[in-house]
Amino acid sequence: MASHLTIAEVAERTGLSAHTLRYYERAGLIAPVARAPGGQRRYAASDMEWIGFLLRLRETQMPIGQMQAFARLRSEGNATIGARRSLLEQHLQQVLATIAAMQQAAQALQTKIGHYEGLEASLRPTQTTSSEESTSHAPRNPKSSLRPGPRQAARDRRPGR
Repeated sequence: MASHLTIAEVAERTGLSAHTLRYYERAGLIAPVARAPGGQRRYAASDMEWIGFLLRLRETQMPIGQMQAFARLRSEGNATIGARRSLLEQHLQQVLATIAAMQQAAQALQTKIGHYEGLEASLRPTQTTSSEESTSHAPRNPKSSLRPGPRQAARDRRPGR
């Protein structure tokens, strides 16, 4: 990696827009970035590592206020290590609770999908071989085979299906 990257290069590498990078700096998420003689921002490797961590926090749905609190604690140095760890532990508990809720939701979806697969299978016409067709007892009235039997009619009337 080049020793210092422009805002356009950082935007390309991180997927953040230049506008978002400038916002992160104004909001205190990113410490003021070094500037070239012409005033353009120049991001160092340490800036990139920190931005990568901020992106991880964002992926976990950490609210921006908590991200700002963490960034503020970080800027205060080693005296805040315990507070930073505590903040991350609390957030981790929220992330794990969200994961558990999503796993329950996914299980409910899988159950419902299985239910509908079963319904679809029961509604598919059965395929018979030609020898079965010749020995089957077909109804004398062809229209009667179009009406559902009592079991199918009852299934069709069940709510929520």
